[in-house]
Amino acid sequence: MAEDNTYESMLCVKPEVHVYRIPPRASNRGYRAADWKLDEPAWSGRMKITAKGKMAFIKLEDRNTGELFAQAPVDQYPGCVVEAVTDSSRYFVVRIEDGKNGRHAFIGLGFADRGDSFDFNVALQDHFKWVKQEGELAKQEACQSSAPKLDLSFKEGQTIKISIGNIKKKDGGGAKPRPLGGGLLPPPPGAKAGGVLAPPGGQQPVSAALTNTASLFDFGSAPPATPTADMWGDFTSAGSNSSKDAVQSGWVQFS
Repeated sequence: MAEDNTYESMLCVKPEVHVYRIPPRASNRGYRAADWKLDEPAWSGRMKITAKGKMAFIKLEDRNTGELFAQAPVDQYPGCVVEAVTDSSRYFVVRIEDGKNGRHAFIGLGFADRGDSFDFNVALQDHFKWVKQEGELAKQEACQSSAPKLDLSFKEGQTIKISIGNIKKKDGGGAKPRPLGGGLLPPPPGAKAGGVLAPPGGQQPVSAALTNTASLFDFGSAPPATPTADMWGDFTSAGSNSSKDAVQSGWVQFS
């Protein structure tokens, strides 16, 4: 026999509850707590509600030793296992079972505080609400798994065409014009094409400076013209006169 490894969780714990012997139901209208001997409970102790899988279990235990007094397996709520009385919200009729031989009996279960009975009711409702949601999810998964899967893969030789609009085509073949080298800025508006602007402050233009430099280092050009006699005439006349004056004055002597 395979072991059941389902985890058992705790849903609710109440330290004090009371158990009553109840008379047989007189009619189909339901049970009434006023027909019980509420001042003489048959048993008092601790109550736990646990859950294991889809089932919930109401366990009545001794508050000191933890010995199990009675247990009620609950497979649905509301249902025939737990039934509220018609005249109070603090009392319920619970069907307990003997796990050994399968016998069952009905007992009255009461809470001293109304808040405890509210917690008891909500714990069972929340558990079976979760069970219902799990069942619906399982059905959806089963339907999805049984439905034929949609094959979106490409067949052999199959192609698709995608049309994308509003995209500008690039100019093919022609390279974009590159900007002028050296990082020069374009001429200001109104300047003549190819002209050179005069630099501020009377500085010599770059082109004129380059021309003078080229003439200084141009060794292959024709030699400069020989100065004529007219160019040195004044210096010659001046020199001859000076020589005559020196002879006449006597400070130049010839041997």
